[in-house]
Amino acid sequence: MVEPMFDYQFRHILIGDSTVGKSSLLKYFTDGKFAELSDPTVGVDFFAHLIEVTDGTRIKLQLWDTAGQERFRSITKSYYRNSVGVLLVYDITNHASFEHIPLWMMEAKRHIEPHRPVFALVGCKLDLVTSGAQQREVSLEEARTFADQHGLIFVETSARSGMNVREAFALVTQEVYNRIKNGEYKVEDGWDGIKKGFMRPNNLDFNLVVAESARSTCC
Repeated sequence: MVEPMFDYQFRHILIGDSTVGKSSLLKYFTDGKFAELSDPTVGVDFFAHLIEVTDGTRIKLQLWDTAGQERFRSITKSYYRNSVGVLLVYDITNHASFEHIPLWMMEAKRHIEPHRPVFALVGCKLDLVTSGAQQREVSLEEARTFADQHGLIFVETSARSGMNVREAFALVTQEVYNRIKNGEYKVEDGWDGIKKGFMRPNNLDFNLVVAESARSTCC
């Protein structure tokens, strides 16, 4: 007798300018802690994490953290096309990072077509504003208006406190799953955005799988 280790595998990618907080966001989501010191991502970092959607379906997330520097764009392009979820990340204390979001979104759409990914607009470093350490440069209203205009999921987060970090990934994952259920998304050969899950012998300990958090680096 077998049961699934996970029912589906989704591939999500985080994009945005350098230093906006993409790596810290992923670190908190996968490890449950904030990285006080974080080296800039060079090329692409890979993480894996299990999450359950509202009906209990187990989803394995492949999470790709990309460098925001221009010189690494050619490396990251190959990771766009096989992504079903895209987190557009900006720093709420840096308006320029928000101004670049339309360019990141356009680039993602171009490389992922003909597939239509789920997009989320994710503001980072909320703790700096609430603590008074830095001034907010992107208002909640401005970001929410942009998200509404483009049909994006929207959430502000803090990787230091953990506020809304899990929600950011959960909302994207739930929407992908909803689109599978309503028939908009299908598992297709040759596309890694969505894959069927794997089966395991019933006597294996699922807790070992739940604890999985894998990481590798491409240069």
